[in-house]
Amino acid sequence: MAQDITQEEWQELISKDDNAVILDVRTEEEVEDGFIPDMLNIDIRLGQGFLDEIEKLDKSKSYYVYCRSGARSAQACTLMNQMGFETTYNLVGGFMNWDGEVAE
Repeated sequence: MAQDITQEEWQELISKDDNAVILDVRTEEEVEDGFIPDMLNIDIRLGQGFLDEIEKLDKSKSYYVYCRSGARSAQACTLMNQMGFETTYNLVGGFMNWDGEVAE
């Protein structure tokens, strides 16, 4: 089941989660403007290409998913849950409201 979490919850959960994977579902152009460190980028707009890449991931891990505003990441979480991923977290407000660590 996907859970919507705030930035504070995200940072707290990730710090205690040895199985955490940060998934950025934005486009390459958006990623160039900055991203959350140590993330994996799979663009949800690739459609079937996105699903093919997601299918290769380890379903036993916890996925912390974000996009620009939180809409695409919510969609990604729903798709992942349908594909058998048990633990997905959606960052409410997305990267545009993120004030944690950023890499470029």
